[in-house]
Amino acid sequence: MARLARLLPARQAIVTLRLVTSSLLILSAAAPASAEDPAAYPTHKIKMLLPYAAGGGGDVVGRLLADRMGKTLGQSIYIENHTGAAGTLGTQMVATSPNDGYTITVGGMTTHVLAPAIYPKLPYDPIKDFTTIGRVGTSAIMLVATRNFAANDIKGLVALAKKGEPVQYGSWGVGSTGQFCAEILMQQTGIKMDHVPFNGIAKLAGDLLGGHISLATLDVATATPLVKDGSIKALAACGERSPSLPDVASYKEQGVPFDRNLSWAMYAPAGLAEPIAKKLSAALKEALGDDLVKGKLLALGITPQFVPGEEQRDINARDIAAWKQVAKDAGIEVK
Repeated sequence: MARLARLLPARQAIVTLRLVTSSLLILSAAAPASAEDPAAYPTHKIKMLLPYAAGGGGDVVGRLLADRMGKTLGQSIYIENHTGAAGTLGTQMVATSPNDGYTITVGGMTTHVLAPAIYPKLPYDPIKDFTTIGRVGTSAIMLVATRNFAANDIKGLVALAKKGEPVQYGSWGVGSTGQFCAEILMQQTGIKMDHVPFNGIAKLAGDLLGGHISLATLDVATATPLVKDGSIKALAACGERSPSLPDVASYKEQGVPFDRNLSWAMYAPAGLAEPIAKKLSAALKEALGDDLVKGKLLALGITPQFVPGEEQRDINARDIAAWKQVAKDAGIEVK
């Protein structure tokens, strides 16, 4: 018995030591890895998470930039597409990703400017939940019509609508940039047009070509070849004049006081270390200065235009407030 009493403390010590060691191992496994030195960034592949379908305009823009920026940064940038909820699903995934510089995205007007104006329960804050890397460029939305439509410009459209004749226009969905551009036109001119939302821009363009609807808003990449081959005609550009259709006057040039840029920008999760943000911003700026990249963006109807991240962030904040007022006046809301 005396011998057993002497052994128990030793065995208890061994058990205690094993429990402590196990606990330390568990805690070590659960603890996050030490943060990478921002000065060494990037040390491995970067993910560009895009909230667009593969092959669409936003996807093409992202892949183009990923390829060129990867060469500058010395690491490949691979693409993941996560669609849904008008791009807000994939955008939310970026907002909740680690802020280590290895997840970035390209956002358009809908994801970062219009969404907060039309979604009362948007699951992310487009300003607070992101680090803005910089502007990619600007694009226009084209107001187009069938060849036999009675108006050729905004003045003619206003005159037609004020005669009391019903005017319908199509856009590629409720809350789309196309609907907002039409609402701006109505609010500034006092005319009334009935909105016909389509399920996607391809269906809208097809029905316009088939004469099932006479007036529509299209993104410039879709509108350009149809206007150039004479299938449809363009009445105005919402935004600035597009280099793809330089003969089509803007809203402002036709007397409608609207001069806001419709922009694309690059984002990362909020809290990105400044050295990493600067490296990404410099790589984006270099990519936008590449002649091949510029040519391909112009072909998509996007005018390359780098604006530093903080400046673009402030522009977004001002534009969100302005578009919220447009949505409120027009009664646009997606529940």
